[in-house]
Amino acid sequence: MPLLTRIRGPRDLDRLSLEELDQLAEEIRSFLVDAVSKTGGHLGPNLGVVELTIALHRVFESPKDKVLWDTGHQSYVHKLLTGRQDFSRLKMKGGLSGYPSQAESEHDVIENSHASTVLGWADGLAKANQILDRDDHVVAVIGDGALTGGMAWEALNNIADGDRPLVIVVNDNERSYAPTIGGLANHLATLRTTDGYERFLARTKEVLERTPVVGRPLYETLHGAKKGLKDFIAPQGMFEDLGLKYVGPIDGHDIEALESALARAKRFGGPVIVHCLTEKGRGYQPALQDEADRFHAVGKIHPDTGLPIATSGADWTSVFGQEMVELGKERDDIVAITAAMLQPVGLDKFAKAFPDRVYDVGIAEQHAAVSAAGLAAGGVHPVFAVYATFLNRAFDQVLMDVALHKCGVTFVLDRAGVTGTDGASHNGMWDMSILQVVPGLRLAAPRDADQVRAQLREAVEVEDAPTVVRFSKGAVGPAVPAVGRVGGMDVLRESGTDTPDVLLVSVGALAPMCLEIATLLDRQGITTTVVDPRWVKPVDEAMAPLAERHRVVVTVEDNSRVGGVGSAIAQALRDAGVDVPLRDFGIPPRFLDHASRAEVMAEIGLTAPDIARQVTGLVSKLDGKYGSTAAEVDSVESARD
Repeated sequence: MPLLTRIRGPRDLDRLSLEELDQLAEEIRSFLVDAVSKTGGHLGPNLGVVELTIALHRVFESPKDKVLWDTGHQSYVHKLLTGRQDFSRLKMKGGLSGYPSQAESEHDVIENSHASTVLGWADGLAKANQILDRDDHVVAVIGDGALTGGMAWEALNNIADGDRPLVIVVNDNERSYAPTIGGLANHLATLRTTDGYERFLARTKEVLERTPVVGRPLYETLHGAKKGLKDFIAPQGMFEDLGLKYVGPIDGHDIEALESALARAKRFGGPVIVHCLTEKGRGYQPALQDEADRFHAVGKIHPDTGLPIATSGADWTSVFGQEMVELGKERDDIVAITAAMLQPVGLDKFAKAFPDRVYDVGIAEQHAAVSAAGLAAGGVHPVFAVYATFLNRAFDQVLMDVALHKCGVTFVLDRAGVTGTDGASHNGMWDMSILQVVPGLRLAAPRDADQVRAQLREAVEVEDAPTVVRFSKGAVGPAVPAVGRVGGMDVLRESGTDTPDVLLVSVGALAPMCLEIATLLDRQGITTTVVDPRWVKPVDEAMAPLAERHRVVVTVEDNSRVGGVGSAIAQALRDAGVDVPLRDFGIPPRFLDHASRAEVMAEIGLTAPDIARQVTGLVSKLDGKYGSTAAEVDSVESARD
């Protein structure tokens, strides 16, 4: 009987010998490769933390002791050891989340999968334990990549100022997505490659204890030697200068060594850093051979080869990435910025072509935005490519550093709108609301690959204000041609009449759905004009007079309805004195559970039949046909079939 099937909770680990624990680690790695290859998910990070997670759960008593995971994509082993071994629907609707989830288990404390936050959480929990006189322990696991985030160092500064029990485990695999960069990474590299002070002492102790009379006193003297000797042997002074006890580096795949180090840290009674060296992708050769990101995140793959089961067409990210290369060839002043995500945001080809014109700042979105302002002020045009959900973290810098100073910076937001399987924290559903309040900012929402190229080029021509280009996750569909233009807006479908019923404003990638809505409305005898604003901020001056020619305005966007494009257009119509009913469709103001994009869109009613049904009812009310709405709804449902 496999050992893994006997683990229903962390305390089941206590009965296993070291040999059995090593066997369990191998079983877990086999399980992860088999399970994640069928569903997709974060494979490489979890293969690297198997022994570390086992040791954590043997030394600490979760859930009484709080084990916190930064970012959380490396929590699959934690799930397995806390009774969650059904990975058949990982990241799918009704299945396990790809991150810690309070709804799943009492062992999961935080589930915000944005990096560098765990030390702040740990600081607060440790303070609460102190106030309430609890003897619970707090353990924060943070990767070396997440330590490049400024929030982590703000937290360290506060943690070091107290004497509260708190164990910080630095999971050092030299990588976040790609190899970790920056001054901190270089310091950790020094620690990895220098003989550790504890190992030096251990060898010295063996010799001195065999020396009569003076041996033991001399050892004690060495043990209490000045920090200069310590830094010479293992330069961990950066941490100890903060007032943090440092233990390590520890082999992160040696369970016995890990348990010893963690137990010492647990007994210390104050803040301790345990520095563990792990190997991302350990035990799975295809991951180890993947120099780009060690299978950080994979789709469905063949477990033996690591090759994708199926390939899709071009995606939004690759279209952007290729156009950046073309722009780089044409303009020497174009530079690129990424926050530790060079490949995921499509800048790897640009980096290969122009290695001196790309800056990876680590997981530091705030710094990236301010640095971009400085680059722009210095005479170049920076393009900062970042997931839409992560731009939230740099709002103040976009507002006060870039926009206030009228800097020509282009922000490219990948994974905008509903992303689905990564859950609440990764949906890019706030950017068009947050950015509406930024004076002077221009925001583009391309509907297809051609528009990504065109609008990116338009964006980098703006030198006196921030520009934003946002696009979706996944495969980009066929081109959606315009049939005309009104002001700066593309007309995607003419109503065919001088007195049309509905002006349907389509935002970004939802253009095909909006054309489908128009077709469904046409079957109800409702005439519809479909326009794509292209630039959704500011609202095009031609919008108000165009709306005035219609009986109803309908906006459809993959962004929060609160403060989004629909709200901006409604305000523009009011300001212009255009009194036309407006109905806005978008994402409701709530956190969305993980599921496929299509399932999430259906759940929130952002589908063509759902919207067509409601618009039909609205037009019927305007016509005074209150009694016929139900019949019309049935007709729309038939059209869906």
